[in-house]
Amino acid sequence: MQAAGSKRNTDSKVSSPKKSKVMNGDYDEKAHFEATYDRLAAELIEDMKSYKLPANGIAWVEKMLNHTIPGGKMNRGLTVVSSLRSLKKRNLTEEELLHAEVLGWCIELLQAFFLISDDIMDSSVTRRGAPCWYRVEGVGMIAINDAFIVESAIYRLLKKYFRGQAWYADLLDLFHEVTYQTELGQLMDLITAPEDNVDLNRFSLEKHAYIVEYKTAYYSFYLPVALAMMLHGIPTENDSYKQALRVLLPLGEYFQSQDDYLDCFGSPEVIGKIGTDIEDNKCSWLINHALAKANAAQRKQLDENYGKRSPENVAVVKQVYKELDIEGLYKQYEEDSHAKVMGLIQQIDEAVLPRDMFVTFVKRIYKRSK
Repeated sequence: MQAAGSKRNTDSKVSSPKKSKVMNGDYDEKAHFEATYDRLAAELIEDMKSYKLPANGIAWVEKMLNHTIPGGKMNRGLTVVSSLRSLKKRNLTEEELLHAEVLGWCIELLQAFFLISDDIMDSSVTRRGAPCWYRVEGVGMIAINDAFIVESAIYRLLKKYFRGQAWYADLLDLFHEVTYQTELGQLMDLITAPEDNVDLNRFSLEKHAYIVEYKTAYYSFYLPVALAMMLHGIPTENDSYKQALRVLLPLGEYFQSQDDYLDCFGSPEVIGKIGTDIEDNKCSWLINHALAKANAAQRKQLDENYGKRSPENVAVVKQVYKELDIEGLYKQYEEDSHAKVMGLIQQIDEAVLPRDMFVTFVKRIYKRSK
């Protein structure tokens, strides 16, 4: 794949807004974003053909991409688009919209890379209402290599669309940095809560906070906004990136705690997966707060039943959660977190960053059911 602005890819060159049609503000943002996936997937397949990948390999990759990438909520990817529109304070041109959507799909590819791997590590069953990719007939551990291909595809797209930009090195650095941060968070998640050695003494709210920040907040919350800021032309050394981070990290903490809550109390039909945090011995928001509130008898029940895979063990843990009103505690936490984040947004200097960019993000996840 060639860089944006090269002779072989003039269609992807960033052009002046005056030379590009301005998108009508009432277009279907999600449908347009999904249509761009079809374009990018086709481009990735064509790119693989240049490596003389045999037909059965092409068919495999095409099936894998379509199974693992589209179909989610796409909040991360769509946030790049909405954030750039907030920064521009106007509708986007066709070219601006395309480049925001390309970056948005690069985040969705990053998400797919993490999820394919995470599902294997967690022995998960379903993802987005369908079997996890490694559980699809004939896939198995080939999914590990597929995850590598998905990650590499990010950099194929970045090279094609943005290599000609002065901030291309910063763009690559941001993706590498956030990927590394997420992997460190995943490491702490795994070694704090190994499935074959359950010890609730390893858990703490401090470890949970680290896992949440590094495993989720950077790539799910900071990355989409930082990409929009970069695309808008804000230099990476500008203090506005720190301002954004001060809001987005607490928002990411709320989101992951919300995810922990939905894993236990959400409906599989709604959230698109069967929650397994209890069986997987996860260092979740719920278990940490249960440990903080439990009496001696309840703590004994948690020690004896958490991290076990039988429905009976899971039921005991959920009963302790009920006795401790962990669901009610979470709902109060949700309100407190919302108030905290909205307060941080009010502290943002409007001359530097538009507050509505962050409000839009909050609205996407506040009290979500899936």
